[in-house]
Amino acid sequence: MSTLNLAATTLQNSIERTESVCSERTFVAASPAMRKLLDQANIVAPHLRVASIEGEAGSGKHTLARLLYEHYEARHPEIRRCGFDRCDARDWLLYQSDPRSLAGFIFLDRVDLLATPGQALLLRILKELDFRRAGALAVLVSSQSPLRDLARNGQFLSELALRLTSVRLGIPPLRERREDFVPLANRFLDRISGRYSIQPVVLDSSAIARLMDYHWPGNLREFYSILESAVIECSGGIIRAEDLSLPIVAAPAPVSIRNPELLNLDAVIHHHILHVLELNRGNKLRTSRQLGISRSTLYRLLEKRSSLSC
Repeated sequence: MSTLNLAATTLQNSIERTESVCSERTFVAASPAMRKLLDQANIVAPHLRVASIEGEAGSGKHTLARLLYEHYEARHPEIRRCGFDRCDARDWLLYQSDPRSLAGFIFLDRVDLLATPGQALLLRILKELDFRRAGALAVLVSSQSPLRDLARNGQFLSELALRLTSVRLGIPPLRERREDFVPLANRFLDRISGRYSIQPVVLDSSAIARLMDYHWPGNLREFYSILESAVIECSGGIIRAEDLSLPIVAAPAPVSIRNPELLNLDAVIHHHILHVLELNRGNKLRTSRQLGISRSTLYRLLEKRSSLSC
């Protein structure tokens, strides 16, 4: 499968040009959410002035920023002289004194951590940029928290939030990109195998199911780390579920035998099924995988209990 599956081909071409030089900046976009994001990026990239990337820690904000830069630079070659400048927003404001001297593609990390004086200073700088020539300067910021939500809660200047989010690219967390799991894992495994100069490593079905069941609070960064550890742990070039150092889903609380109904084996089984179903937020496919039964068997057990209750 190709790295991207987009109707918009211009960003695809930009990514393919840079992939051999910097493969860590490629995206896998099999999921609708990622295809939508990259379609949006394709539209705004050549015309960037001020924009924001919002997403959880480890979701790929810097990677997306680099892709935007590559595409922007193709349209505005004059920016190559200054290049891509990544800074922590708080550090950048400490030495930024003359907005008129700004140039290049500036990427400010964690703008959501700015205190009120820093927010006010950034707002003043952005206002002065209104009079600057387009093309020679672009300002992109990242935030782990939605800036407009922070503004509504009084934690961020409303005017600054509106300016930064007029063009907003929100990266979905990995748990909302299930279709990306397998192609993303394959991409990472190829990279890890190449790094250690070993034969390609593959996932078996139990490992894939385990990856699907986990909620990935650390997103892509955690995903890569877990796979790298698994490559070292596995044998025979095959990663199995036991090779993945992921937390085990919490076991259900012990059933109280003070409830006479739960002395019945069918009732205990039904209680356990409902508990696992609740842990998976109603997802019957994941529930059946964790219980080690087919989805049809899960439906049958649920229907059997319902008919007994009537």
